[in-house]
Amino acid sequence: MSIAKVTEITAQSSTSFEDAIEKGMARAAKTLKNVQSAWIKEQKVSCDENGRITAYRVDMKVTFLLED
Repeated sequence: MSIAKVTEITAQSSTSFEDAIEKGMARAAKTLKNVQSAWIKEQKVSCDENGRITAYRVDMKVTFLLED
């Protein structure tokens, strides 16, 4: 029987939401073993005073299997 755990992380990129997701998953995989999936809970952007996007942020829940 497998048991999974979910942890919530936030990742940021100056390029795109996709890049933020990839960076977040790569970082999670450095610390967590058996990463299985992620659910993107929220997406946000930061803007400068002219309305230009300066950062893309994602809040995600990462699921990983616990070892026996």
